[in-house]
Amino acid sequence: MRSRKRKGYLAALAIVCSSAVAASAMAGDMKPIAIPGDQAYPESMSASSDGTIYISSIASGGVARVKPGESKAEMWIKPGAFDTRSTFGVLVDEKNSTLWVCSNDVSTMGVPGPSTVPGAYLKGFDLKTGEGKFSAAFPGKAHVCNDMAIASDGTMYVTNTAAPQILRLKPGAKELDVWLENDLLAPKNGAGLDGIAFGSDGNLYVNTYGGNEFFRVTLKDGAAGSVTKLETSRPIQNPDALRPLDGNTFLMAEGGGTVDRVTVNGDKVDIETLKDGLGGPTSVAKVGDTVWVGEGQLTRLFGAKENGPPKLPFQAVPVPLGK
Repeated sequence: MRSRKRKGYLAALAIVCSSAVAASAMAGDMKPIAIPGDQAYPESMSASSDGTIYISSIASGGVARVKPGESKAEMWIKPGAFDTRSTFGVLVDEKNSTLWVCSNDVSTMGVPGPSTVPGAYLKGFDLKTGEGKFSAAFPGKAHVCNDMAIASDGTMYVTNTAAPQILRLKPGAKELDVWLENDLLAPKNGAGLDGIAFGSDGNLYVNTYGGNEFFRVTLKDGAAGSVTKLETSRPIQNPDALRPLDGNTFLMAEGGGTVDRVTVNGDKVDIETLKDGLGGPTSVAKVGDTVWVGEGQLTRLFGAKENGPPKLPFQAVPVPLGK
């Protein structure tokens, strides 16, 4: 009897182990997603629950889409559609069947983008049809709409890279308002606030692209509280996209070449590198146990003379999440 149980246990263990090996091999065998266009320069990505990935472009504008299982992106929202310009942050909001998109005029940075619409806007597109359905301009004179996070009550918070501000869009509102302005978040080396995400503690976590910093912003009854700079376990370089993973753990892209698993413990942040040597990663999207990382190659956009033309095709690289 014991012998039979032992044989059954060993057989079950063999099945589990072989499945794990197969899953690992499958993740390792995945090919990068090709993003067509010599000006694609992916800026942000977001994935829906069915595995569809949406990709914005800082140079060509518009939003590309990658259907589940496909290895090539296709243009979904045409450049310039719904008065968009260069597209930055994208965020899937399945509850409201909306794809939120940051649109910016960054022509002063040498990137004209499509159309001639000035200013920065938060745009909303129907997640099924791609039709534009919402538009709100950023207030003030210094504005770059970068990325977004949605609270459990439906309130949206948006980072402004050109000013030390987090903006807010309340459910049902037609306009953005400045929810927080704090000098600790001021732009450094030409760029400020970038990634933004909620932790399981209900607080917001943000990073600053030019300052190489990571912050916690506390919330209480919807009001902004203290802003605390957190200590990272190693220096970070041009932190960009920030997406919630589990608890107070996040995925983060660093323009310096890595994608990380980031875990907040009190006022300290543990940075675990999942993959390095990437081509200027700007974005992350999790699909199952795979992290897709968009290689933005921004140094080749803003420093073409020094760094040469982009490596084509642009792509999103698969990185196994692991444990």
